[in-house]
Amino acid sequence: MRGLPIPLGELTKKVTTSAAREGAVAVYPEYNLSVPIDHFHNDTKYEPHSNGSFPLRYWFDAQFYKPGGPVFVLSGGETSGEDRLPFLEKGIVHEIAKATDGLGVILEHRYYGSSLPTPDFSTENLRFLTTEQALADTAYFARHVEFEGLEDVDFSPENVPWIAYGGSYAGSFVAFLRVVYPDVFFAAISSSGVPAAIWDYWEYYEAARLFGPGECPETQGKLVNVADKILMDEDNNAKYAAKLKALFGMGETSDDADFASAVGAGISLLQSYNWDPAISSDGFFKYCDAITSDENQFPEQEPKRADVEEIITAAGYADELDPLADRMLNMIGTHFQNLHSGAQSQDEYFRTSDASLYARDGPDETWRLWPYQVCTEWGFLQTGSGAPDDILPMISRLIDLEYSTRICRDAFNISEPANTDAINKYGAFDISYPRLAWVDGEWDPWRAAGVQALSQPPRESTPSEPVILIDDAVHHWDENGVFPNETRPGVPPKAVKDTMEEMREFVKAWLEEWK
Repeated sequence: MRGLPIPLGELTKKVTTSAAREGAVAVYPEYNLSVPIDHFHNDTKYEPHSNGSFPLRYWFDAQFYKPGGPVFVLSGGETSGEDRLPFLEKGIVHEIAKATDGLGVILEHRYYGSSLPTPDFSTENLRFLTTEQALADTAYFARHVEFEGLEDVDFSPENVPWIAYGGSYAGSFVAFLRVVYPDVFFAAISSSGVPAAIWDYWEYYEAARLFGPGECPETQGKLVNVADKILMDEDNNAKYAAKLKALFGMGETSDDADFASAVGAGISLLQSYNWDPAISSDGFFKYCDAITSDENQFPEQEPKRADVEEIITAAGYADELDPLADRMLNMIGTHFQNLHSGAQSQDEYFRTSDASLYARDGPDETWRLWPYQVCTEWGFLQTGSGAPDDILPMISRLIDLEYSTRICRDAFNISEPANTDAINKYGAFDISYPRLAWVDGEWDPWRAAGVQALSQPPRESTPSEPVILIDDAVHHWDENGVFPNETRPGVPPKAVKDTMEEMREFVKAWLEEWK
């Protein structure tokens, strides 16, 4: 899940394929089931309606299956289903299928990967890209699929327990499955699920502010505020704006918000931290170490000290030149490490509006998919402007709703806020159902949109509705896995191993109810 806006240089960047994904793709053949493009012919928002169908892609592993075992299906969410195959090979699907004599499945989400209902991604053709339609796909799949080599087995939901699992967007997705299609899905596990769609999701950065190490949150807030004081107080500080941008190597950046979004981005790396070394990035902690050091860690930036002190003084922090000057030099140094290098200028790379790019809508323009869902139903705009006045936000207040929704207006001609009611009708923060489990990470930036948000009263964990909070964890840490020869002290960490054991046990208890 990615918030808006997204710099154009990142929006169009080719995604690299991990070795784990390549290995899993070679192991598991792909299959397709023909499903309806339009499940809701009585709903005018899908007009003109379609009577067609499209191939919904899936993969399965029956190595642990024994008669009577469940079908454990992982929802692919907002990416190619191939990205989820490592979970079938050594992650959550492998673990639960092995523990329950079950059949493991990865099911791709419509419009992602090769599960394409329409020939292109024009705004008109994206009308079928809704969570509601994708939920109906998943229920249709459970009712109609036959697994190769097991054609003689009746896997219908009336005969076999179907259990759904998902992480992040897919985490809320499978929770909705349990609520909307309880006759199809016997149980569901939502990992880092976000059932509350929120238009202005400024709380995304609260995890970094509340759980960031040491003085990192306070320092980030002050340095971001320095930039805001320069860029937003045109009456007094306009003369310093060009100098501020030049300090960060972005002197030619024309849009102040584009600049502010780029230079404060280090704090957003928290979501990329994972216990699994194959996918984890420790960039968040390296960034925090840098900007809290009281000595300049980048000697090549030392000639900028006088200009940095001038900027800090103009922003009203003259009394804190020590240590803010060194810390700002370190922020500049870390930013220079990540500056774009290539034919594009910094302005071209970091800008967030381009009419010619946004007009492209062919089937290769996969960047359109999640932003469309954001603009139409989910929101989750990660602003700095939404933060209360009594805190220093972790990103610039220039990152506001008007700025964040450029892509909504320019790519999809959508000028109204997302219809979050289309999502929140399923229960939002109050969502609850028997045999529906919630697993969250204590430090997860998405926790604020889930049932274990700090704004919500604590939930009691019960055998029917387990609630697990993994200490010091971030985003769906229970989903990953390692091969036996990859384990070592701390990998996986004890908190994750304990969570996995608890999950295996409550799934087994649910299956006893089925019997």
